Amino acid sequence: MNPQTWWYLARGSGIVAWALLVMSLVWGVLLSTRALRPRDRPAWLADLHRWLGGLATTAVGLHLAALVADSYVELGPADLLVPLASSWRPVPVALGVLALYGLVAVEATSLAMRRLPRRAWRGVHLLSYGVVWLVSLHAGLAGSDTTNPAYRATAVALTAAAVVAIVLRLVHGPASSRRGPRRPGPRTPPPARAPAPARASVPGRVRTPPGPTTRPPARTSSAGSTRAGAVPSVASGSPVGRSQPS
Repeated sequence: MNPQTWWYLARGSGIVAWALLVMSLVWGVLLSTRALRPRDRPAWLADLHRWLGGLATTAVGLHLAALVADSYVELGPADLLVPLASSWRPVPVALGVLALYGLVAVEATSLAMRRLPRRAWRGVHLLSYGVVWLVSLHAGLAGSDTTNPAYRATAVALTAAAVVAIVLRLVHGPASSRRGPRRPGPRTPPPARAPAPARASVPGRVRTPPGPTTRPPARTSSAGSTRAGAVPSVASGSPVGRSQPS
């Protein structure tokens, strides 16, 4: 195995991680500003933004592992995790360490986005702009391929893409802020209550309203007196209407 294999892997993975971070930033800006509306698809932009961020994190992990395994520079875990602890180009390496912490914070809050307040998540997510610029400075100052024309062309293209993304974000702003306050819609009246169904009437039957109560007609007794509900009287034990002997 070539002793410089880890060094080549460290350099290549670092450049790939840089390119993926810039692409993730560009797609995130296109998603937040909706600058390509109506030709864009927000769901596709969001998925590609997350996918690029995950690939960039994987490439950074490979970059760190290759640096530890490499024997050319001899960087240990403390040199890669503690700013200014490295004896080899301490300032450029410290910029990379700070970019690493910012990337971890952005990715961790993105995974827990549904459990965090929207304002807190947005504040941490804004660190992605700083992460891209820290990585760009780290690549330009700590990289060993700065004299390579291909590397210079790649650096110019990535830097220009990052600048365009930031300017686009500043000019357009988030898509939610351009919608304005939501106007209240017209209030819809409550639905009218259906009238109660009429009671069916029997054909040929006329309903008359109840009138005042009437008493039964008075009956006339044998003595000529009128008495309501009177019973015929009996005289001398003989029934009424029978003639008595003289």
